[in-house]
Formats: sequence, C-alpha cells, structure tokens
Amino acid sequence: MQIIENNKIQEKVYTKKLQNGLTVMVIPKKTQKKYIIWGVKYGSIDFHFAIDGNEITVPDGIAHYMEHKLFEQSNGTNSLDVLTSIGVNANAYTTNNHTAYLFEDSNDKFFDALPEYMNYIQNPYFTDENVEKERGIIEQEIMMYDDYPDWKIYMNAMKAMYHNNPINIDVAGTKETIAEITKEKLQDAYHSFYRPENMVIVICGDFEPEKIVQEIAGKVTLQNLEQKVQRLYPEEPDEIVQPRIEAEMNITRPLFMIGYKDSVACENQIKKELAIDVIFNLLIGDSSTLYQDLYEQELLQSQPTLIYENSDTYSHLLIQGQSQKYDEVITKINEAIETLKQTGIKQEEFDRMKKKLYGEYVKSYNDAESIATSFLQNYFRKINPLDYFEEFDGITKEYTMQILKEVFDPQKQIVSIVKSKQ
Repeated sequence: MQIIENNKIQEKVYTKKLQNGLTVMVIPKKTQKKYIIWGVKYGSIDFHFAIDGNEITVPDGIAHYMEHKLFEQSNGTNSLDVLTSIGVNANAYTTNNHTAYLFEDSNDKFFDALPEYMNYIQNPYFTDENVEKERGIIEQEIMMYDDYPDWKIYMNAMKAMYHNNPINIDVAGTKETIAEITKEKLQDAYHSFYRPENMVIVICGDFEPEKIVQEIAGKVTLQNLEQKVQRLYPEEPDEIVQPRIEAEMNITRPLFMIGYKDSVACENQIKKELAIDVIFNLLIGDSSTLYQDLYEQELLQSQPTLIYENSDTYSHLLIQGQSQKYDEVITKINEAIETLKQTGIKQEEFDRMKKKLYGEYVKSYNDAESIATSFLQNYFRKINPLDYFEEFDGITKEYTMQILKEVFDPQKQIVSIVKSKQ
C-alpha cells in the first residue's frame, strides 16, 4: 500500500491497486461521518469509442441512463431504497467525464450498507421492461433541467464556446436520443467502461486503512477484460463559436455568465488553477473593491461564483452572477480585468489573497465528503489534491500576471445571459 503524506496539513492518503486493477484510496479522518464514493471514468462525452479497433457510437445520455439503471436489482428491489432503509444517505451523479456512486453515514451503519453498495455497482440488471420504464422518469428529469436557469446558462455557454467537443451536449441527452437506448446498448457501454482499471473507490472517515481495503477487496468481483477501449473525440479549434448567447425564462433576476475558452495543455495544472483562484478573488471576490462598489450600487446582491473545468479534452473558466443590469456588470468586470493587466497586481494584495485562499483550502479538509469528492475527481485528472498545498509556495505575482494575460483573453471570451421574459 502506497502512503502519501503532506506534513504541512498533517494529512495522509493510503492507496492500493487491487489485483484486478481497481484503485482504492483511504483518507483517515477522526470524524463522525464516514463517506465512500465509487467513480467510473465514463461520462456524457464518451459516446463514441472503439473496442479492439471497432468503432461504436451510443446515444447521447447513455452514461446518465446507466447511473439510473444500476440501482434496480433482479430481486425486484431498488438499491437506493435499500441503502436509505439501512440508515445511510446514498446518491449518484453523472458528469461530462465521470459517473459516481456514493453514500455517507453518520449513524454507524457503514458496514451494514457496504454489501448492498458493493453489489449493485458490480451486478447490473437490464431488461427490456425496466429500461423502458426508466425512460419516462429520465424524460421528466430532462424537462426539469430545461426549466432550470443555472443549467440553461451553463449549457448555452458550452454551445457558445465549443464547436465539436461533446461537452456542449446535455449530460442527460434529449427525449429523442434516450429513445434509442436499449438493454443491449447499456450492456455494451457497461462492459466497455465499468472496468476495474477505469475505476477508483475513495473512502474518508474514521477507518484503519489496511482493514477497510481488505474489506473492499473481499467484495470486489469485477474482472479485467482483455479488450482495448479507445475513446474517440472530435478535434476542437481554439476559437469560440460565438461571443454572446441569450435565452429568456420565467425568472425574476437575470443570470449572466462570462466564459473564457482555455488551452487544455498546461505545464503545471495545479499551479495554474491556484493562480486563477487568486485572480478571481482579487477581481470580484467578496473583499474586492469592485464587488463592494457593485454591491453598494445594488448591481450585485451576492458575490459571483468561479467555475474552472479542465480535462484531457476541454478547459474553460466561468464567472456566474445575478443582476438586473447584467451588461453594466459585465462591462465593469471587463474593465477591471484590463486595468489589472495594465497596472499589475500589488504585492501586498497578492500576499494577502494567497494567505486567505491557503486557509480556505486547509479548512476544506475538515469535511469527509469534500475530501473524498476532491480525491475522486482529481484522480481522473492524474492530480493528487495534497499537491495543491505544495504548489502554493510556487505561485508568484509574476506568474499570476502571466496567467491573467493568457487565460483572460478577450478573443476567447463568451457571454451567456438568461434574462426575464417580458
């Protein structure tokens, strides 16, 4: 078992690769909550792939459909209901690049729930009848998200930013694409991607690492198949699709999103992300002059949020907020960015923000869910979250200015607006 330790924050992660290729990570924490999350590197963008050289295309939304169907068991039970009845909080989610199944326990029911959890993920039960039954449920979910302003503004931003990358396709698919999903297609997708070497289990809580890994290993039945799976993605140009996209919805306060299409290639991704965090907080964080001015002028009622997404095939920065006068706010943010490029970052402000953010990163290690989710998501990016604390030392004012000029490029900027219907 490999042990990685960070002495700065007194944290350790224990990692073991099982014989079948499945990776298990344990982060011991003396907390009441126990948290486990099982991730599969299979998301909505993985609908075109090749098995042993034979190309396969499956319908949009099949990864999300799979997430729904795994809970249903051959004995007529639903594992989500079973886990809830035991006394744990179970859930699952699908993203652009991975799917995850999880539960948290604060009632000493972890080991009671573990057998059901380990069973349903490894033993899919697909029939023509239960696949058809799920279709209506997912159609309702698609309609619900169509009415969700935060999802609309995000998907429109992706459409304005990306020409060919499938990140611009809804995770759940559409009514038309999920109508094409069959038992056979789900089985093909499961056997192609739900493979031990394509998975990781992350556990956080009051555990003895060796014992919990043995417990997990004893319940793993998946076998590594002798097939070569290759993900196939279209080429994506550097340019954006369009600079602005708008939608109207029944909302009282309009939403705005400023996006920057970023380069996927990066020499040090952690260092870059930390620099972007510093820039965002200096520009429009809760202690920034710009935010205070916009708040006093009643142009903003709350701080905008920063979203930075990066993978092997896409990378972008998003700033989202709410304002009745969204164009005025966007103009002021753009002016602040250009002013900062011209005048530079003051050393004392840089040092203050860097220290503040370091404290926030340390604080995030108090929560088992936050820790486990971070390790899972970063595992698929080949990043160890503990390295963030080491990279803080290497962020300089000069490097941060370099990232500011590279990433916040007006030619790569898009604006997505969801405004109130008149």
